[in-house]
Amino acid sequence: MHSEIINIPWLHVSITTLFIVGAGLCSIYLKLGLERDLLIGTVRTFLQLGLLGYVLKAIFSISNPVAVFLLFSLMIFFAARIISGRVMEKRVPYFLPVLASMFLSYMLINMFVMSLIINVKPWYYPVYFIPVGGMIIGNSMNAVSLSINSWFEGLKKDRDRVELFLSLGADPQESTIINFKESVKTGMIPSINALMSVGIVSIPGMMSGQILAGTDPLIAVKYQVIIMLILAGSTAITTVLALFIVRRLSFSGNHQLRI
Repeated sequence: MHSEIINIPWLHVSITTLFIVGAGLCSIYLKLGLERDLLIGTVRTFLQLGLLGYVLKAIFSISNPVAVFLLFSLMIFFAARIISGRVMEKRVPYFLPVLASMFLSYMLINMFVMSLIINVKPWYYPVYFIPVGGMIIGNSMNAVSLSINSWFEGLKKDRDRVELFLSLGADPQESTIINFKESVKTGMIPSINALMSVGIVSIPGMMSGQILAGTDPLIAVKYQVIIMLILAGSTAITTVLALFIVRRLSFSGNHQLRI
């Protein structure tokens, strides 16, 4: 039985690009037009993860709270940029407020988990803080982008109904309560599905990584349970907070829709 992680040669890693070649051939054959995105995504995966590896190695070696804070802040900033790129509506200036809400929620949640749940000393210990924080950001980022897109699409679809409510004296909150709830649900459903299927349909990434590294599976289970519950909760908190901001920005001061 292996007690240490197997160091995979880069040559073997590069062989896995054959799967991308297969996906690209499928795209070409079916005329899906995805081969360019597959190529760019593969190149970015190698470059971004390679760079991240060197950055993490440096930060892990110095374990400086300022460096950890800056890297985590940079991760949140790029997550907000990705959300902005995925959301088609550009007339509502939501980027900076949503970035601020993401930063506040992710930082507080990660600090809470590090200091009280996992009990890491110091709480900013990068070996724990950055990977766990990255999982929280990545999961919530997808939820926020789904919910914001759902919000704007719902407003466009129900514009007449919303404006009718507004003309009858309802405020933006009252006139869009249905859209707001549907948008929150859209963002939360993937996390709920993950809670339902974990351990039966899939072995999540963190647990798999710990098992491959030789960790006792029961210890890995504890970490994964914590992560799953944190992800579901952080998704709900961040999604609701972001949508409160986006809803407020979707209307002018005299309650007129900006889209």
